[in-house]
This record gives sequence, structure tokens and C-alpha cells, in this order.
Amino acid sequence: MKIVASFLLTMCMLDVCAQWKLTPAQAARRDSINRITEQDYRQMLGQLHIDSTRRGPSGNPQAPNAANVDEAKATPYTTLPDPLIFKNGKKVTTPALWQKRRAEIVEDFDREVYGRMPTHVPKVRWEVVSTVNETVGGVAAITKKVVGHVDNASYPALSVAIDLTVTTPAESKGPVPLMMEFSFIFPPGFQPPPPPPGTPVVVDWKQQVLEKGWGYAVLIPTSYQADNGAGLTQGIIGLTNQGQPRKPDDWGALRAWAWGASRALDYLETDKAVDAKQVGIEGLSRYGKATIVTMAYDPRFVIAFVGSSGAGGTKILRRVFGEQVENLAGSGEYHWFAGNFIKYAGPLTPNDLPVDAHELVALCAPRPVFISVGSPTVEGQWVDARGMFLTGVHAGPVYTLLGKKDLGTLVFPPQETGLLSGELAFRQHAGGHTTAPNWATFLRYADRYVKKK
Repeated sequence: MKIVASFLLTMCMLDVCAQWKLTPAQAARRDSINRITEQDYRQMLGQLHIDSTRRGPSGNPQAPNAANVDEAKATPYTTLPDPLIFKNGKKVTTPALWQKRRAEIVEDFDREVYGRMPTHVPKVRWEVVSTVNETVGGVAAITKKVVGHVDNASYPALSVAIDLTVTTPAESKGPVPLMMEFSFIFPPGFQPPPPPPGTPVVVDWKQQVLEKGWGYAVLIPTSYQADNGAGLTQGIIGLTNQGQPRKPDDWGALRAWAWGASRALDYLETDKAVDAKQVGIEGLSRYGKATIVTMAYDPRFVIAFVGSSGAGGTKILRRVFGEQVENLAGSGEYHWFAGNFIKYAGPLTPNDLPVDAHELVALCAPRPVFISVGSPTVEGQWVDARGMFLTGVHAGPVYTLLGKKDLGTLVFPPQETGLLSGELAFRQHAGGHTTAPNWATFLRYADRYVKKK
């Protein structure tokens, strides 16, 4: 089962691979990652007593096995798991009962989807390694480069560090709200293609945040957990397992990336320039998935901006539209999840999952979640915009039970029509695989919940 390194998978999906060529050293590293990933994947299949899995559809619309984009074929399922019904069949009718039901849902996600975080994860010691004054979009700012050193006394063979930068307005008189972003880093020599002609110019999100008097943090998830299966015996997962392969219910990269965001928030609680009770989380694509996982598991984050997260994030997994569970469970993406998740691409099916994405969003209640997606003609259909909208719809009853507002409609809205009246929000912008066109809308929406002192 030949795969390429995961950052290349993302770029190929966005049809920009032709813009960048591998050097011989990069090609050798990719091949090594592929080989070790395949070994780890086969090892996990062996633990699960699975010989093979079903093949996922292609993200290329011209491919013979192209993913379904016909809405008439998208919903073979008849029901979804009900977040407000206990496993014993009793109904959840009060906020107190929701907390008990919530624990059941968390257990299912831990065991079958994202994996369990170990009981004892090493502590992190934070160090500010540099502080510089700079100008971002004309706004004077102070940027700290911060490193989180993970205690490796239990397994000195591995060293793990969390790469974080924190930027706040230079003229602020007190602690400020802050948005934390899961950020991509691309290999040396990579040049993204120019935007299509006629694409509106969007002010950089960092400038927009600073102009509001807020700060921002940039977290590099791959600094502490690699985005490939070869890295599962390294990084924070490898450190907690002392370099050994995972068990089927051990955490995957999404849960590990979320752990890193929580540790970054620990640091922000010590930074006098930041109001740590007013910190939101944002990410795109696989980091959109990490964003909603972070929000679900750490109640300290006050708001989430979830960009084009698709399957494994805020898309209904049972929908046969765009990316499928079979893609997530293949050797290119299985490392994001618990090993047990692979079962649902053979012998089980997505309909056998005990939970679905609407329950992941429900775990965030009553805090606000803004679901963002791009145009189907520009971004493509892979992430399934309607599937993410439906996730918001089906998470709504939990928000309503807790006294909050849902999306306010069951009807999929026209492009660039924001559903912004409640704690669940949705907007499909006219751009591609990016959150950029939705930042201004998100920040206006966030003003209701995030207040500068």
C-alpha cells in the first residue's frame, strides 16, 4: 500500500503538487517515512486481527473511483446516535444528566475514534527563548518565541519539545484575549500557487486580530507529534509508550495535537500579557479536526473556529459524500486516530460507530463553535460542506438543553449566508481550502463571547 508523506497528500488534494519538486534528500526521507508507516500500519492490523480494509474513494473527481458528490446517494443511514439518550435507553432531560451522558460519549470517542490519552503524561517546562518588537500589518506587536520542554526522564532516548509563538499588541495596557492557531509548516522550497484571478484580497488574520486589540499564538503540532504513521513511536505518543508501537485504544495524532494545545494554554495562563480565560482555538483541514477535538476535550477554550475539517472533524461520518471513513482508516491517515478506528473500514462499517461527529461538537456545549467551509467549486466537495452543516444541526439539541441557541434552521444556507445567531454557527465562504475569507465574520461573531478588559 504505497503512500506519500502526509503533507504531500494535502498538497496533492489541493492540486498544487506540480508547484514544488522533491530534492533527493526529501525523496529519501519520504520513502523512509512510507516504509516505516506501512510497517506500523500492518502491525496495528495484526493486533486487530484484520487482514485488509476497504479502499476509500479518490479525491480526484476524474478518477474511476471518485468520491460521491451526489446528494441523492449521500444518506444511506436512517438514524444517528442520539446524544440525549443514555446507553440504557433513558432520556437526558436536564443539564445534570447531560454531564453523565457526556461521560459515556467521551468514553466511546476515547476507545473507538481518537484514542485514550495516557493517565500519566510527562509535564512540560516552558521557556521564553526570545522576545522581539515587530510590526504586523502596521500594528506594533511583541512576539515571544516559546519552547515547551517535555520531561523525558522516563525515556531519555526521545526528546520532545513544543514550538509556540505568542504575539500581543505592543500598546496594550493589560492582558488581552487571544486566538491560538494550529499551523502548518511546509518544506524548504515550497511555493504555494497564486490565487485564481479575481480572488478578493483578504487582510491577514493576524493583522485583523491585532487590530481588535487581541493577541494570537501560533502552535506547530508537528513539533511534538509527527503527521505520519512512522512518527507514532516518536513524539509525545512515542515518549509515553517508551518507543513501542501503540495498542488499539492508544491516542492518535489528533488527540496528541490537542494535548499540545492544552499545554500551550497552560503556558498562556502564566503570561501576564494574555487573558487566559479568553482564549480561542482555530485550525484548517486536519488542523480543523484537531481544533474541534481540542475544544471538545478542554473546557478552558472559550470558542472554536473550525476550518474545513471534513471527515474525522465536523462532518457526519455516516454520510457517503466526499472523504470517507475508509480514507481515514487507510495507511495515509490512520495515525490521526486510535487503532480501533480502523475496524470501521473492515470488517465493521461507519454505521457501526457508537458515536458520530455531531456528538463531538455536542461535547463543546455550551461554548460557541463556528464551522467554516469553502466553495464547492473552488475548494471542492471532499470536505462535504452539507455534512458539516448537518453536524451542527444534530448537535443543536444539546445546546438547546443547556439554554443556548442552535443553528436556527434545518435548511442548508446559500453560500456566504452566515448562520450566526446562536452558539452554533456556520458559514460557507466563496474561497477555497482556507479560513481566510471567514476571519472577519468569525471575529464579529466572537465579539459576543470574547471580551477585552
